[in-house]
Amino acid sequence: MNIIMTGSTSFVGAATVRELLRRGHTVTAIVRPKSSKLDTILEGNEEALLSGRLLVTENDLSEPEKLLEKVTKPQDVFCHFGWGGSGSASRTDKALQEKNMEISLETVRTAEALGCSKFLFSGSQAEYGMHRDLITEETVCEPKSLYGEAKLAMREKGEKLCSELGLRYIHARIFSAYGPGDHPWTLVESCLDAFLDNKEISLGACTQNWNFLYIDDLARGMAALCEAQESAFEKISNPVFNFGGAETKVLKEFVEEIHELCGGQGKSQYNTRGENAEGLINLMPSIEKLKTVTGWKPEVDFKTGITRMIALRKRTI
Repeated sequence: MNIIMTGSTSFVGAATVRELLRRGHTVTAIVRPKSSKLDTILEGNEEALLSGRLLVTENDLSEPEKLLEKVTKPQDVFCHFGWGGSGSASRTDKALQEKNMEISLETVRTAEALGCSKFLFSGSQAEYGMHRDLITEETVCEPKSLYGEAKLAMREKGEKLCSELGLRYIHARIFSAYGPGDHPWTLVESCLDAFLDNKEISLGACTQNWNFLYIDDLARGMAALCEAQESAFEKISNPVFNFGGAETKVLKEFVEEIHELCGGQGKSQYNTRGENAEGLINLMPSIEKLKTVTGWKPEVDFKTGITRMIALRKRTI
């Protein structure tokens, strides 16, 4: 298949590019002009680049219509992973989040003009808001941030527009992904930094239920949705798919597991920092729908994932 992707140099995007190329697809990776993150998709994919299975196209995220001049080959799937301002501070910027949603709808129109039959959008657990029970794709969404509201608005308006244009709309709600290449300020990366350097880290209460998904497993799920036949979607009630790991437990237990795998070095100071923009959220995703529709399941448990990350850090020292 020919697959085009915005946000291709992001944490989720780069991993999905690698997985799609591994499966033999041709990927047109859309990157920001003069992107400083090109290595995230070029490194290790040199053969695909030389053979023409990896095509890199510069285009500003806010001008998707210009892709019609730059991409000449018809496409099958549009993966829209580009979204400006997903960090905690930007999640309260109403104008920015509304602009993101509008750009995303224009990207749907561009996808249709490029010949795509599917539009895969990266949503977020922030759309659900505060819940204490298992979260399925049918759970009522009550987002607590403007970021969550905008992602939810795209889920509703994106599906409607895709239906009008004849595209299959797919909404991937990502819970908490981790792995090599993640942002340095995330919990897992921050814990690894502190513990491996035998330092102290300040954390919140960490009493909420949490769920982690290794990035390679996430990428396999995205690729599976790209490849799924139309018949696989016929019996689903909505286009949403939760992306989570196989294990849910109290967040503090995950932190202590990282601490142990780092040799017991460093120290955690709980209740010494505030919560994020959405507040104290429990992440308890059901992933049965994605498993049923695509046959996908998480393969990398948390211990294995953290062990891989520690080994990679030691190799690069």
